[in-house]
Amino acid sequence: MKEIEKERFMIKTASEKTAQRIVQPRAAKIDAVGEFPWDLAEAFGKQGFLSILLPESYGGTDGNLTSFCIVIEEIAKVCGSSSLMILAQGMGTLPILLGGNPSQRDLYFTEISEKNRLTAFALNEMEGKSEGFPIQTRAEKHGKDYVINGRKSFVTHGSLAKFYSVFAVTQAGHGEEATAAFIVEDGTPGLLFGKREEKIGMRGAVTTDVIFENCRVPHENLLGKEGEGWKIAIDTLNRSKPAIGALAVGIAQGAIDFAVHYANERIQFGKPISSFQAIQFMIADMATQVEAARAVVFKAASQMDGKTEDTEKLATISRIFASEVAMKVTTDAVQILGGYGYMRDYPVERMMREAKVTQIYEGANQTHRWTVAQHLLRGSSA
Repeated sequence: MKEIEKERFMIKTASEKTAQRIVQPRAAKIDAVGEFPWDLAEAFGKQGFLSILLPESYGGTDGNLTSFCIVIEEIAKVCGSSSLMILAQGMGTLPILLGGNPSQRDLYFTEISEKNRLTAFALNEMEGKSEGFPIQTRAEKHGKDYVINGRKSFVTHGSLAKFYSVFAVTQAGHGEEATAAFIVEDGTPGLLFGKREEKIGMRGAVTTDVIFENCRVPHENLLGKEGEGWKIAIDTLNRSKPAIGALAVGIAQGAIDFAVHYANERIQFGKPISSFQAIQFMIADMATQVEAARAVVFKAASQMDGKTEDTEKLATISRIFASEVAMKVTTDAVQILGGYGYMRDYPVERMMREAKVTQIYEGANQTHRWTVAQHLLRGSSA
């Protein structure tokens, strides 16, 4: 077995044990209470899951997306919102990995790896201007500092993170060529937060708006150069697509696992319902769909790890397909349980609620379908 295969086997084993021993017993309560599980954040930090994308010198895997997806899938099998914590942490970290200079990396990676600091990715905004560019948050140069004004929406880890990867335009009307990326630290004057959003699923994940009111950030917190922010954002989003796919696959697999267990235990007409062909065919279809989704997710992650050219199309396909499968499979799992599937005493209704956001998170699937179509149409007309 090659070294990288051994490493991934160890990561998978550690993730699976953590999921079963620590996360699964807490999953139902996390959803019911809707509070962020700080105890799990500490446990994930000790396991290295919060720093898994960091360089090896900081306890990570040098940005290895396949390992990242392995952890996300295993945790998602038992608790979607706990897995989302790891996904959101990776998205907040990636801009520093992609655009940070050595001193920035050392400062923030040390905080993440040694103190388990949470990070957040702050890109999305509620409204865009008519010219179509999605970022209206402004960062104006004042001496050696930047003063940021604007509002970011639906930020996972909003109000909890120590560091925010923030994207703003430095010149109005210039779009992506004037977009810059910054690290904004918690406690910076002018950094404010909106109310915590109440969601139908992923209730253990905290989501808020992040607000900037004359928020002064030193020049040293600029990632890369002015004008490089949009590329950093897009590179981060492309890497997040297989990871969101892995989250979806994990939720779907967890639903299958429980549905199979239930079907073997539930007695109707003197025998387990797993003996009925209708149930067997449903489970077979569910498993087929999940295996196909897993294959495309990890193929996309492997392409990115191998730095293959033109990875965006497959990464986008993996995210679309896996999220659609997750919604279908979790709904079928509820159906197999019948009336009990609709009750909160059983986890499949939670899994169905958690699956929905994978079709929406970081852009709805309709938008991503357009991206795939553009890749195909450009190729056919070349």
